[in-house]
Amino acid sequence: MTTLFDPITVGDIALSNRIAMAPLTRNRAPNAVPTPLMATYYAQRATAGLLITEATAISHQGQGYADVPGLYAPEQIAGWKGVTAAVHQAGGRIVTQLWHVGRVSHTELQPGQGAPVAPSAIRAHTKTVLLKDGAPVFVDTSEPRALDIAELPGIVEDYRRAALAAIEAGFDGVEIHAANGYLLDQFLKTGSNQRTDAYGGSIENRARLLMEVVAAVVGAIGGGRTGIRLSPVTPANDIIDADPQPLFTHVVQQLAPHGLAYVHVIEGATGGPRELADRPFDYAALKAAYRAAGGKAAWMVNNGYDLALANQAVADGADVVAFGRPFISNPDLVQRLRVGGPFNEPDRNTFYGGGAQGYTDYPVLG
Repeated sequence: MTTLFDPITVGDIALSNRIAMAPLTRNRAPNAVPTPLMATYYAQRATAGLLITEATAISHQGQGYADVPGLYAPEQIAGWKGVTAAVHQAGGRIVTQLWHVGRVSHTELQPGQGAPVAPSAIRAHTKTVLLKDGAPVFVDTSEPRALDIAELPGIVEDYRRAALAAIEAGFDGVEIHAANGYLLDQFLKTGSNQRTDAYGGSIENRARLLMEVVAAVVGAIGGGRTGIRLSPVTPANDIIDADPQPLFTHVVQQLAPHGLAYVHVIEGATGGPRELADRPFDYAALKAAYRAAGGKAAWMVNNGYDLALANQAVADGADVVAFGRPFISNPDLVQRLRVGGPFNEPDRNTFYGGGAQGYTDYPVLG
């Protein structure tokens, strides 16, 4: 019987086990440039079959939080080279998550850009993070402006360039972030997309930008090095869709021909309940629709998994299980899962911003 600790190949990437480290925003990249401390952090966790980096902005416009990394300038590529080299030296595999936050931003993070951008000029009732005197401060997001249709090809190009930059930086691949209420998810969902042009209204139109981005990234670096993250029903960042089951059925059917490495699905509310009474969703049907359309990518599940749930998921046919917060305080999480613990408790006060404390100083077994 296949177990969580068995190797698997996802697209063009060979993994030593079926455990992924989910993207975790840590706000430790001053001026959006990855640091040697980040290289230490990721290398410490390289026993995961796959490391997925914290969300990484594809452009300055795509930045939404203070001190999150980017992948659109030479110094950022150079910084990431240090991270990928450290991970590979430790025997790991690492992809970067390509991010445009859309409306989940603040004018202070958009100098020279004006307001954050969005499918429609609808404010997200959520918070973002600014740094004041080096300390994280949670503030309301700013009022966005609606993107003009003429701007959308440029955003698609930003994703393509960022994917190429990721390969230049030494990553094994990329994950397109189309989840959690950020730009691509904003276009998908009715609560944030009230456009009346070719990118709004019907399911096909709302999915258009995502499919253009996928085609551009796959065309640049190949489907075997491209993953995607979806969150059909999470309320994160004030996002909602009136009828998510047919929307995401269409999305995965359109993804199937692209030969992706993996499809990463957040089940339920990001960082919250796995089942939402007001937003029921059939994840088994979603996977079945993807397979029926010819999709062969590894199926990655995510949200609140512990060892027992992860083992059951693999037994039920999941290919990879992503763990998030447990990796913050347990750099050797794979080994701890293998022996059944014990597990370090995380220090929530050091999740966002700061230095080594609560970042690279958690103990390992033995």
